[in-house]
Amino acid sequence: MSTRALITGITGQDGSHLAELLLDKGYDVVGMVRRSSTVNYERIAHIQDRITFAQGDLLDEVSMINMLREHRPEEVYNLAAQSFVQTSFGQPVLTGETTALGVTRMLDAIRIVDPGIRFYQASSSEMFGKVQAVPQSESTPFYPRSPYGVAKLYGHWITINYRESYDLHASSGILFNHEGPRRGLEFVTRKITHTAAKIKLGMATELRLGNLDAQRDWGFAGDYVEAMWRMLQQDGPDDYVVATGETHEVREFCEVAFEHVGLDYRDFVVQDERFMRPAEVDLLVGDPSKARADLGWELQTSFRDLVTMMVDADLALLQGDLRSISGS
Repeated sequence: MSTRALITGITGQDGSHLAELLLDKGYDVVGMVRRSSTVNYERIAHIQDRITFAQGDLLDEVSMINMLREHRPEEVYNLAAQSFVQTSFGQPVLTGETTALGVTRMLDAIRIVDPGIRFYQASSSEMFGKVQAVPQSESTPFYPRSPYGVAKLYGHWITINYRESYDLHASSGILFNHEGPRRGLEFVTRKITHTAAKIKLGMATELRLGNLDAQRDWGFAGDYVEAMWRMLQQDGPDDYVVATGETHEVREFCEVAFEHVGLDYRDFVVQDERFMRPAEVDLLVGDPSKARADLGWELQTSFRDLVTMMVDADLALLQGDLRSISGS
């Protein structure tokens, strides 16, 4: 009998990569989708017919109890959230409802239906915010600097609380920035690669960005979902930082992306106050040594390979759009 896993947020970047990984491992994959939303299956179109979809909503605990009772997963990966930092300043309460309280509702549903379910919570490096130490490890104090970071911190601590209170196999992955061709266009990395490709193809003339000096630890999402799966295969639950251990400025991301298409980013990038955060996070860089030692997890994709992969994917995407527009 194959293992059954439930993924919330299956249509997102991480959900699509995780679904691929689990299907390759012979899992039955169940994806939670909200009845009320217009679901975008674009990222999972190639595997859609191999996934069972279940109706559920992180705002509604009863729907999750019913979903767990009907599908009986042995593993639950909670990747659904209001996941965009900038949006969280404009919609702080909604962010709290989904990204924070949604975790409690899911954990409570697991406690009620089957406490033997293994649970993965998608925690975030944004919890470190105004960093108290460099690099950041599992023991670094948290200081979130956005409603999103605060909500993720609640989700993180409630996971620990349920683990200790009800003896659940509940683990958190404190994932640092992880990107790829499936990243949403509202995220700075994809904005850079997509616009660089557009400029190369003559479809745009400039790229407006906020803080070019902000430093992040950027890895490939396809590598990071392997760490999520490995956490739930351990004898006991724990929390793990998943990161590259390297830091790069937004400026450097621009440099590599534009250079890949034979351009100089300085000719096209314009700094714009509108894209500055009310409270900036300056230097996030993770220490993944515990994940390496305990999970045997290793990074596969370099920073340069990640950026060029994203640019190439955006070029292919836009050239496809150009062909459809021209009718060829």
